[in-house]
Amino acid sequence: MNITEHCVVALTWTLKDTLGNELDTLDEPVEFLVGGDDLLAKIESALQGHTIGDSLDLHLEPEDAFGDFDESLIHLAPRAMLPTPLEEGMTLEGSSLPHGCCPDADRQAIYTVSEIYPEHVILDGNHPLSGIAIRLSLKVRDVREASAEELERGTLGTGFFTLG
Repeated sequence: MNITEHCVVALTWTLKDTLGNELDTLDEPVEFLVGGDDLLAKIESALQGHTIGDSLDLHLEPEDAFGDFDESLIHLAPRAMLPTPLEEGMTLEGSSLPHGCCPDADRQAIYTVSEIYPEHVILDGNHPLSGIAIRLSLKVRDVREASAEELERGTLGTGFFTLG
């Protein structure tokens, strides 16, 4: 079966930055809904017509991957208002931020604790891969028809390649 809109594709991959630094490797196949919310548009487009066993090497600029870095998504939060223990790299949902903490923060976003100071914490609402071009080596491991339920949901819940 060839990959078309509204099918399920199982992929493995190696993700690198443009300097060749490995960012992520997936050795066990993960399923994604093509034509849903699981994959970036450029990845979906490149997969069209391929089948089990095919390999693809893609280069995605930030605008086609996880977007440009947006300074407006950086927020300075009072450390005392945030949960403890607090560690760099942990994520917080915008909806869980206490009232009065970062009033300009999007409550639908996910924030990463990027730096911790004695009185303040820097929260970053950018995707961790925003602002960088990526190289993606994909291998198609399986292709199947999507079920009616999967199509209705619009996702398999494996949103690694999405912005939100």
